[in-house]
Amino acid sequence: MEKGLIQVYTGNGKGKTTAAVGQAIRAMGRKWKVMIVYFLKKEGTSGEMEILKKLGAKVLSWGGEYGRKLITGTPLKNIEKIREEGKDFLIKIKDRIKEEKYNLLIMDELNVALHYGLIEEKEILDFLKEKPVYLEIILTGRGALQKIINMADLVTEMKKIKHPHDKGIKMRKGIEY
Repeated sequence: MEKGLIQVYTGNGKGKTTAAVGQAIRAMGRKWKVMIVYFLKKEGTSGEMEILKKLGAKVLSWGGEYGRKLITGTPLKNIEKIREEGKDFLIKIKDRIKEEKYNLLIMDELNVALHYGLIEEKEILDFLKEKPVYLEIILTGRGALQKIINMADLVTEMKKIKHPHDKGIKMRKGIEY
């Protein structure tokens, strides 16, 4: 591929990660090298992680312990230290992409990490500006920042009309995770 684009899947509806995973499978079916980075999710917590590895995707995760605290409403301590960890993690991703020539990078729930200030907006904007020309990037998560929407080539908003959570039905293994 000559030029990779930037895609954003955002909104309050279900299906952002699912759409990104579908794109990963399509890309791997065309022999693309795929890296999927899960922000705010621990390795092994989403059902697709292991199968994606078996299909050949590189799967990484960052900040799972912070994601759990955000869900339970536990205050995060030392945000500056967390931001430094995030910055270092982005540098590792960037280096690995250049070394191993990935074609597709999915940054799942990155928008949420940005929303909570765990990853700094400037770091991601610079990351996107400096991406290799051939690299396609997909960012997922609610609340995409306007500057990222402006920079993206494709933005899809998943809109919730109705959801089982509204009836008190909890997250279901194999469906929501």
